[in-house]
Amino acid sequence: MDEQTPTAAPAPPDGSAVRVLVVDDEPDLVEVLCGVLRYEGWQVRGAADGTTAVAAAAELRPDAVVLDVMLPDVDGLEVLRRIRAVQPEVCVLFLTARDAVEDRIAGITAGGDDYVTKPFSLEEVVARLRGLLRRAGMARPRSGAAPVPGDGCLVVGDLVMDEEAREVSRGGEVVELSPTEFALLRFLMRNPRRVLSKAQILDHVWSYDFGGQAHVVELYISYLRRKIDAGRRPLIHTVRGAGYVLKPVQS
Repeated sequence: MDEQTPTAAPAPPDGSAVRVLVVDDEPDLVEVLCGVLRYEGWQVRGAADGTTAVAAAAELRPDAVVLDVMLPDVDGLEVLRRIRAVQPEVCVLFLTARDAVEDRIAGITAGGDDYVTKPFSLEEVVARLRGLLRRAGMARPRSGAAPVPGDGCLVVGDLVMDEEAREVSRGGEVVELSPTEFALLRFLMRNPRRVLSKAQILDHVWSYDFGGQAHVVELYISYLRRKIDAGRRPLIHTVRGAGYVLKPVQS
């Protein structure tokens, strides 16, 4: 798992401090989480409701958001939608007090990158955030220009990924991906023409199995298909009973 791998602490490429927004309607919890994350050397801001959170995100431009699902005004899923509309690359770690599988997956379905269930350990929150930030590479888009095939790029057909700049294009058109979508596509592109099982994808992209809920893979594959394959000949294929494969279009 990410948190078990000894690596340098995540940091933006410009050397600035990681910026994290903590959103929860329990003031004591916000205070504790902010204190722990500041101890990591990160720049942290707290918010107690959805409206404040959206405004704070616009000002702070966080690298990651720790977001409670249940908020007094706007629920966390709507907050996620509003923040991602402005900052699609931000990492989002959901907090939920409910432990039903359906509720755990709801945040992921809405586009969250990970979740922890209350009550949780502070160490777990820090570890999950570190994993998300490393997965995201801490790089922000440089110019909006499509990546050009060359050194440092993965290329499958007309699909190009610049891993260093974290930019993706297909047929010269820029494709905006969330951190988890980017990590999934990168795994597929590093293994072109190879059938990857759901278990392999869970292990390499999420580093754990959501309690065996492999349908999160199906969900994120559908997200990628809408962004990568919509209106085009498909690159992502389902191999029934085996998994998924990314391969160039045959002329």
